[in-house]
Amino acid sequence: MNRYMPGSPADLPNLKQLKAESEKFKHKKRFRKVLKNTVFTLVTVSAAAVLIAALLLPVLRIYGTSMDPTLSEGDIVISVKSSSFETGEVVAFYYNNKILVKRVIAHSGDWVDINDKGIVFVNDQKLSEPYVSEFSLGDCDIELPYQVPESRLFVMGDHRDVSVDSRNTSVGCVAEEQIVGKIVFKVWPLSGFGKI
Repeated sequence: MNRYMPGSPADLPNLKQLKAESEKFKHKKRFRKVLKNTVFTLVTVSAAAVLIAALLLPVLRIYGTSMDPTLSEGDIVISVKSSSFETGEVVAFYYNNKILVKRVIAHSGDWVDINDKGIVFVNDQKLSEPYVSEFSLGDCDIELPYQVPESRLFVMGDHRDVSVDSRNTSVGCVAEEQIVGKIVFKVWPLSGFGKI
C-alpha cells in the first residue's frame, strides 16, 4: 500500500505565496473586466456621437467669404435640424454636391425687392440687416420685385458684393428638402465661440 508521505516543510507550498498568487489572479481578472467595459463604453459613446453629429447636429466648416463678417473662412459651426426658419436665421443647404451657408431673407409667397444701393425690401418693408457691413445689389439676374415660390426660401449671403445666392438664377430659391439645418453655434476659432 502506497501512502502519501509529506516531505519536509520546505516542500509544502507557502501559505503567503498561495495568497499572493490568488490576489494576482483576481487583480488580472478585474483589470481585464475593467478594460473590456472601458473599451465597450468608448465604442458606444463614439458611435452615438457620430450618429448625433451626422443626423441631428451636423458640424460644418465654412469655405469662402460670402458670409463675412458673420462667418469667415475656416470657421467651424454646428447646425441643428429644423423644419421652420425665421427671417434672419443662417441656414446650410445642399447645392451641386456642396453645402452653402446663407441667411434667410424671405419665405414662400413673400415679395422681395432690392434697390440699386442693395437695400432689401420684403413685402414693401425695409429689412433691418445689422449683420451686413456693406450693401450691394451684387450678382443679381432675377427680375425684381420677385415673388418667392411655394415651399422655397429666398437666401442671401452677408457679404453682398461677392455672394452668389437667390439673387442669381444659378442658385435660385432654396427648397426645404435641400436644407441641412440652421446654423446656431460657432465652435472654432475659440475667440469667436458662441451663438450665431
